Amino acid sequence: MSPLKNSLTEAMRDAMRAKEKFRLGVIRMALAEIKRVEVDERVDIDDARCLAIIDKMSKQRRDAANQFVGGGRQDLADNELAEVEVLKEFLPAQLTEDEIISLIDKAITTTAASGPQHMGQVMGQLKPQVQGRADMQVISRLVKERLS
Repeated sequence: MSPLKNSLTEAMRDAMRAKEKFRLGVIRMALAEIKRVEVDERVDIDDARCLAIIDKMSKQRRDAANQFVGGGRQDLADNELAEVEVLKEFLPAQLTEDEIISLIDKAITTTAASGPQHMGQVMGQLKPQVQGRADMQVISRLVKERLS
């Protein structure tokens, strides 16, 4: 079992003991998604895959919150954002914009990218380095600016 999955399981137990229903629900939801992927693909997933799953769930919650705000349902948006905060506890520390730009510049140099047509190569180089540590939409925007 991956260390991240172990920490999720331990956090679930702690939430049960502390009777934190909301936190428990979010952690159980994350564990259920990880279990679903394991069953569907018939594999034991590693930390990188767990991280990708949690990152995806976090992004889905942020997108849903934006939709709810647009629809005038701030109460539901607040609930989604609270779920994001719980999921963030299991993601690595977020990169600053300066760190992201440094990684982008290094990836551009490594791939010898010279224009927007090389964006895919640069993004392919960056994705494993920033997975779960930065929003890929922000990365994409910054790479596009750097290559233009």
